[in-house]
Amino acid sequence: MTDAKIKILVVEDDPDMMEQMKIYLESENYEVLSASTQKEAEPLIKPGAFQAAVLDLMMENPDSGFVLSHKIKKMDPKLPVIIVTSVTKETGFNFDKAHDPKAWIKADAIIHKELRFEQLKAELKRLMGEGSSHA
Repeated sequence: MTDAKIKILVVEDDPDMMEQMKIYLESENYEVLSASTQKEAEPLIKPGAFQAAVLDLMMENPDSGFVLSHKIKKMDPKLPVIIVTSVTKETGFNFDKAHDPKAWIKADAIIHKELRFEQLKAELKRLMGEGSSHA
């Protein structure tokens, strides 16, 4: 057993999606720290507690994922944050990190549901690689 696993904070209010993400990430040798609400996640945001975060956007508030992302980036601007959302499917509104002129979206990537786990893995690897090159 090794304690060198990368710890990922996953905040998702859909229990089925949370379970699937947890199983997938653990199968990829990540350790998962999980919460199902913004309120539950906030106390987990501490320096060194995790090396990346995957956040649902809409939980108890429509902007819960953005709020958590802001808090994480305030704590550590280099920590990779991925927001997973079905907002586009549900509302037609499209969040696009590349066209965010005021840099309001503090996440490093946005993945639209239906989530493909390979896409999540690729984003984590890309962002974790970028993070380590700045160290």
